[in-house]
Amino acid sequence: MIAEIGHFALILALVVALVQAIIPLIGAARNDAGWMAVAAPASVVQFACVAASFACLVYSFAISDFSVVNVAQNSNSLQPMIFKVAAAWGNHEGSMVLWVLILAVFGAMVGVFGGNLPPSLKARALSVQSMIAFSFLLFILLTSTPFERLDPAPIDGRDLNPLLQDIGIVLHPPMLYVGYVGFSMAFSFAIAALIEGKVDAAWARWVRPWTLVAWLFLTAGIVLGSWWAYYELGWGGWWYWDPVENASFMPWLVGTALLHSAIVVEKRDALKSWTILLAIITFSLSLIGTFLVRSGVLTSVHAFATDPERGVFILVLLIIAIGGSLALYAWRAPGLKGGGLFAPISREGGLVLNNLLLTTAAATVFIGTLYPLLVDAMELGKISVGPPFFNATFVPIMIPLIIALGFGPLLAWKRGDLAGAIGRLKFAFVAGAVAIAVAGYLTWGRSVFGALGLGVAGWLAAAVLVEFGGRIGLGRVSFGEAMNRAAGLPRSAWGMTLAHFGFAFLVAGATGASIWQDEATKSLKVGESVAIADYEFTLRSVDNVQGPNYAAQRGVFTVRLNGERLTELAPERRRYFVQGTETTEAALYSNGISDLYAVIGQPDGPGRWIAKIYYKPLVPWLWAGGALMVLGGVVSLTDRRLRIGAPTRHPASPTGTTSPAPAE
Repeated sequence: MIAEIGHFALILALVVALVQAIIPLIGAARNDAGWMAVAAPASVVQFACVAASFACLVYSFAISDFSVVNVAQNSNSLQPMIFKVAAAWGNHEGSMVLWVLILAVFGAMVGVFGGNLPPSLKARALSVQSMIAFSFLLFILLTSTPFERLDPAPIDGRDLNPLLQDIGIVLHPPMLYVGYVGFSMAFSFAIAALIEGKVDAAWARWVRPWTLVAWLFLTAGIVLGSWWAYYELGWGGWWYWDPVENASFMPWLVGTALLHSAIVVEKRDALKSWTILLAIITFSLSLIGTFLVRSGVLTSVHAFATDPERGVFILVLLIIAIGGSLALYAWRAPGLKGGGLFAPISREGGLVLNNLLLTTAAATVFIGTLYPLLVDAMELGKISVGPPFFNATFVPIMIPLIIALGFGPLLAWKRGDLAGAIGRLKFAFVAGAVAIAVAGYLTWGRSVFGALGLGVAGWLAAAVLVEFGGRIGLGRVSFGEAMNRAAGLPRSAWGMTLAHFGFAFLVAGATGASIWQDEATKSLKVGESVAIADYEFTLRSVDNVQGPNYAAQRGVFTVRLNGERLTELAPERRRYFVQGTETTEAALYSNGISDLYAVIGQPDGPGRWIAKIYYKPLVPWLWAGGALMVLGGVVSLTDRRLRIGAPTRHPASPTGTTSPAPAE
C-alpha cells in the first residue's frame, strides 16, 4: 500500500506541476493577479506531493519491502540501516525522485519566501521551474517509476552496489543534486527575466542567493566525492578526469562565473546579457550531466541507467530545454541594455577576465569529455581522452585565473589603479617567491612544476590576506580598531576571503598530491617491510574479519619514522556476500601536511599479499581548501543583503505616502 501511495503522490505532483506551469504564466501575460497568485501555493503543494512520494520510497527501503522491484534490486536485509536508507537514492529511479524533490524544494522556497519579488517575475520564475519539474516527473512515471511491484517477492534483495556502501557516498549524491538542481532556480529567473525583458540590480540580488546555495552544495558534493574516491577505490588518486566527474565539474566552473557576473549586474548594472547566458549555460550543463549519467552512454560507478529509452527521453528534454532557452535568449537578449561603463583595468574588468577564463576552462573540459563520445556515436572509431589532455589544457588556464584572483579585489569599480594594486601586492610577490624557493629546495631534482604550483598558491593566499588587511586598515590604524573594522565587515566580504583563501589551499594540495607523491607496490609476507620517503611499513598480520554483510581480510601495518613507531594502519579487502564483489578499504594516517596511505591487495602465493603504499604530501590541504570554500559560501549566504531583493513597499500612510522598508 505504501508503494501505491508513493506512486499516486507522483501522479498528483505531475498534475499540480502542470497547473503551476500554465496558469501563472498566462496570468503574468494578462497581468491577472489572481492567476499569478496560483504559483506560490501550487509550489508548496507540489513539494508536499513529491516529499510524500520520496518518504514512501525511503520507508520501503527501510523495512526491506522486497515486493518493490527497486528495493529488491538495490537493497538487502543484511545492510546496515544507514545504507538501506541511502539505497533509496543509490539507484537510477530513486535518484530521479530525489532530483525532483530538490526541484520542488527550491520552487517552494521561492513561493514561501519570495514575498518581496515582483508578482509577475515570481509567477514566471515558478512557472518555468514547474515546467522542469513536470518534464522530470513525466520521465519518472513513463520510464523510471521506483514503485513497480514484484510478484512473487523474493526472500531477500540483490544488495546495494558495495562501492556505494560508505558514509561518503551517503552524503555525496544529495549534496551534488542540490548543486545540480539548485542552478535551475537561476535558470528559471533568467528565463523569466528574458520574457519580461528586464534585468536590473534587484534581479541580480534575487538570483545571487539561489546561485550561491547551488554553488556551495555543488562544491561540497564534488569535494566529498573526490575524498570518497581517494580513500574508497584504493588507487590513491583524488581526481581522474572521469567523464562523470567532469559532468559535475563543468556546471561548477560556469556557475562560479555566474556567481561573479551577478555581482557586476548588482553593483554596476552591467553584463546583464552575459549573466543571463551564464545562467542558461550553467543549468544546461547540469542537464547534460544528467544525460551522460543516465543515458547509458557511459559506464562508471557513478552511472546508473543503461536503458536507451531513458537516454532518448532525456536527450529530447535536453534539446527542448537548451534549444528553447537559447532561442529565447537570441530573441530577447539584444533588448537588455547595459548600464555602467567601465575601463578594462577595473574591478569589473577583473571579473570579466575571471568569467572568460572560467568559461574557457569549462569549454576545454566539455570538448575533452564529449568529443570521444561523439566520435564513437558517429562510428568514426574510438579515441581516449584522459588526464594528460586535461592537465595540458586545463592547468595553463588556471594559472592566469589565480593571478587575476589576487589582483581583482584590489581594483576599484569603474576604473582601477593597476600600478597601485601591484604596489600593495609586494608582500604577495615575496610570499610566492619564498614558496617557490622553499619548495624547490625541498624537492630538488624533481619536477619544477611542483615548486611553481606552490608558488602560485602562496601568491594567492598572500594576496587574499593583503586585500583583507587593506579592508580593515591593518597597519594604518591601531590593532584594536582594525579588529573592530573586521567585526563590522559584511559577511559576504568574509565569505569571499574564506573562499579565495580556501582555493589557494586547494591549489597547493592538488600540486603536492599530483606531483610529489611517492608510491610503492610490493609482495609482502608477515614480518617484511617496505620503505617509502622516510617511512617504513612493516606488515604485522593479516586476519579474517566479519562485517554485517561482508567478509574481509584486514592487514595491519606498523609504520615507523626514523626507526620510531609512528602509527598503525589497518586496510581491508572486502568480499560482499550477495554480489560477490570485492572492494578495498584504504587505511590513512594524516598529520595535516601529508598522508600515509596503505592498501592490502590480492594474495600473491602462500602467505604473501600485494601491498600498495603511498606517501602523499599536502593532500590534506586539498580537503581543507575545499572545506574553506564551502564555509565561505555559507558565511556569504548569512549576509542579510543576499536575502533581500528590494525594499518592500508598505501600505500608504495617513498622509498618502508610502515608505520602503530598509534593505539591511
